[in-house]
Amino acid sequence: MGRIVAIDYGSKRVGLAVTDPLQIIATALDTVHAKDVLAYLKQYESNEEIEAFVVGMPKRLDNTDTNATPLVKSFVKNLQKNFPATPVHLHDERFTSAMARQTMIDGGMKKKDRRNKANVDKISATIILQSFLEQKKV
Repeated sequence: MGRIVAIDYGSKRVGLAVTDPLQIIATALDTVHAKDVLAYLKQYESNEEIEAFVVGMPKRLDNTDTNATPLVKSFVKNLQKNFPATPVHLHDERFTSAMARQTMIDGGMKKKDRRNKANVDKISATIILQSFLEQKKV
C-alpha cells in the first residue's frame, strides 16, 4: 500500500503532509517553494510509493471560489500531467490555517515558531490529510 500525500498549495509556499504506509496517520512532511514542488514530489516518489494526492481546495463559506482557487486548479492540472497514473482528490481546506495555528498554540509551540508560515503550511496540509482519511473511513 502506498502513501497518500496532501498538498496545501500557495503561490509562495506549499505545505506537504504524508500518511504512513498503512494510511492510518497523517504527518507533516515539509514546506517547499511553489516553483519546486513538482520536482520535490518526483524525488519523493523515487523513494516512496505514492498511492494518491489530496489537494486542499480553497473555498469561501458560501462554497464559492476564492482568489486562490484558480491558482490551485492550475496546479492540479500540472500535477495530473506530471503524475498521470496517480489519482488526485480535492478536499475542502476551509479553516485549516486557523486550525493549524490553534494546534501550534495547544502544542505549546513558541510564538516565534508560530509566526513561521512554513510551519502553518505543513500543519495545514496535515489537517487536510487527516480530514481526508477520516472521511474515507465513513
